Amino acid sequence: MPDPGPSPVRSSLPAAAAAFGTYGHGRGVEAVGCVRPEQLAVPAPAEPPAPAGVSHPALERLLRGPSGLGTVGLHLARHEEPPPAAPEPAGPAAGRPIPGLYYHPVPEPDPVRVEEVSRRIKEWADEVDLYPPEWEDQFDGFSVGRYMVACHPDAPSTDHLMLATRLMVAENVVDDCYCEDHGGSPVGLGGRLLLAHTALDPLHTTAEYQPAWTESLRSDAPRRAYRSAMEHLLQGASPSQADRFRHDMARLHMGYLAEAAWAETEYVPQVWEYLAMRQFNNFRPCPTITDTVGGYELPADLHAQPAMQRVIALAGNATTIVNDLYSYTKELASPGRHLNLPVVIAEREGVSVKEAYLKAVEVHNDLMHAFEAAAADLAATCPAPNVARFLRGVAAWVDGNHYWHMTNTYRYSLPDFW
Repeated sequence: MPDPGPSPVRSSLPAAAAAFGTYGHGRGVEAVGCVRPEQLAVPAPAEPPAPAGVSHPALERLLRGPSGLGTVGLHLARHEEPPPAAPEPAGPAAGRPIPGLYYHPVPEPDPVRVEEVSRRIKEWADEVDLYPPEWEDQFDGFSVGRYMVACHPDAPSTDHLMLATRLMVAENVVDDCYCEDHGGSPVGLGGRLLLAHTALDPLHTTAEYQPAWTESLRSDAPRRAYRSAMEHLLQGASPSQADRFRHDMARLHMGYLAEAAWAETEYVPQVWEYLAMRQFNNFRPCPTITDTVGGYELPADLHAQPAMQRVIALAGNATTIVNDLYSYTKELASPGRHLNLPVVIAEREGVSVKEAYLKAVEVHNDLMHAFEAAAADLAATCPAPNVARFLRGVAAWVDGNHYWHMTNTYRYSLPDFW
């Protein structure tokens, strides 16, 4: 497979759509002149996906952006000029991209913010008694501070970044302790996840049974982490934003259960079935809160538009396949059989592990091009400033997620396929 390297485009984001100023909270679709939601379903992009290494034509038109006197301040991105090539980080951020993978390089995260987020998240981990001392090296190796600063470059403060950081850590604690290699098991997973979900979506019950539920929220690290992280989110999110997050977490938990059911029955899904599972068991809850972390709100009617939902789903799908690809060798070295896209392709399509891995790279690239096309179409069709800003935030999350996977050599290494 040829290596297209980084895209010539600065970001996955239609930057020109940022030229509309500040959009007020709570204004509906008609107030900003957008078409109705049912007109924005956009089942497929109007133009075919571009090949790897070539930006989508619609996206490229939008990326030209506003020009002329007084337009410089209309861009929301902190870094306007693209790096000339993929970054070559040093020290703890060392790593190399997967050859042939379509991605966008990002500037190195602000080291001052990274240090502060890293310090605060360890304090929070101690506060909720998150892990025993022997897991500290793994917690540090996760590099969650660098991860979240890279994914949220427009966060106005460290407090805003911490909203996302606590949730990211809590989600990983649930995955590790309930599903994966720190005591997890598919057996009985549904019951554990449902009770943990009540830390996000509280139980409304009788006075007799309320105290027992309240006490249960302190019973294990996953529930302690979920409860505390959600309490902090509620301080920075509107009721609509919080409920949106709960909905996406329910999606995540349903994906966990599908994967667990296949593990219990030793079923290897068809490739399309695996991709369906990964649309739920994926990173979607993270980019969906990009406006909360950015200190603004995309109104519920705009967030719920089918075209916006398609953009968010494609972003979650692409970023999750990035995880499959970078964690491939890590999962092969772990006990048991781990389903990931290369493993499923090899099994179901009868190809070598190398061919399966390279095809998984192509699947990721197709998802990225579909994401960029959908974002460009939506930005052009619905030029509301908060829509533009939200699209920029989702795309920054997509790019930051790749950066973290590429540079986290504590956790990940590439297979020897090139």
